[in-house]
Amino acid sequence: MTDISEMVKGLAKGMSSPVRAPILHTPDEYGMAYEDVTFPSQDGTPLEAWWIPAPGSDKLVIANHPMQLNRYGVPSHLPRWAVPGGNDIEVNYMREYRYLHDAGYNVLTYDARNFGQSGEANGGIFTWGRFESRDVVGSLAYVKSRPDTAGMTLGLLSRCMGGNATYMALTRHPELFADVRCIVNPQPISMRAMVERNLEMMGATDQFDAVDREFKLITSFTIDQVSPIEYARNCRIPTFIIQVRDDVLTKSSDVQAIFDAIPTADKKLFWIEGSTRRWDGYNYFSEHPEQMIEWFDKHMS
Repeated sequence: MTDISEMVKGLAKGMSSPVRAPILHTPDEYGMAYEDVTFPSQDGTPLEAWWIPAPGSDKLVIANHPMQLNRYGVPSHLPRWAVPGGNDIEVNYMREYRYLHDAGYNVLTYDARNFGQSGEANGGIFTWGRFESRDVVGSLAYVKSRPDTAGMTLGLLSRCMGGNATYMALTRHPELFADVRCIVNPQPISMRAMVERNLEMMGATDQFDAVDREFKLITSFTIDQVSPIEYARNCRIPTFIIQVRDDVLTKSSDVQAIFDAIPTADKKLFWIEGSTRRWDGYNYFSEHPEQMIEWFDKHMS
């Protein structure tokens, strides 16, 4: 029983206590001029970011990132940051930014609290979008505060946890999203689905309640209290979701439930076939940017 107890504690800690990953690449390595900028989250947490300008453009995409990653991506090809389920490949968002830049989009991309180079907050705990939603609010407030960006047409590239945080932010502060034309949301996820998948791989499917209790002891939230599904019901912004259908770390039914919850008719769900690696979804637009650019062009032109 001791082994099970330690396994439960380890799983709960891994899903609530982020390990920072280093930033290994910068936009200039891919031919993009950029500026290091910083701005406060809604609660004052300092957030580190890159401003990647597209001279002459009045269109801006604000990009955030999944759990474990940062604005660069994540060096999962290195053992320290490798993830189970075959996710031992690097995620590098620089080509994705280059495609957006070449298509005429300014890009602001930032590290969420407790990730990358941004400040520590809330005791360092990770809440699957609840506290991180304050960072989404901070990013919108920042672009509205800059004279050169205040009037720009806005789109959001909200990835995984960043998507969850976006749905939660727009539920709490819909007025800040009045000028957001569309969202591209790679791989949103409910914590329940990921915990259930991990327990299946561990051969301990009967331990969900134990993980739930341990997660609450760390964060003060239950697993279902950090689900994005209820918040997605408030998203009336045109939204494009992509997902690895057979992703070993989640369930396609969970992603379908998030998609179905979004009440707008102007939405799209694209399944990535032929892979079980979650990281293939994070890298998808770096290799196949066409649908992303098409969605932004359609709604931001």
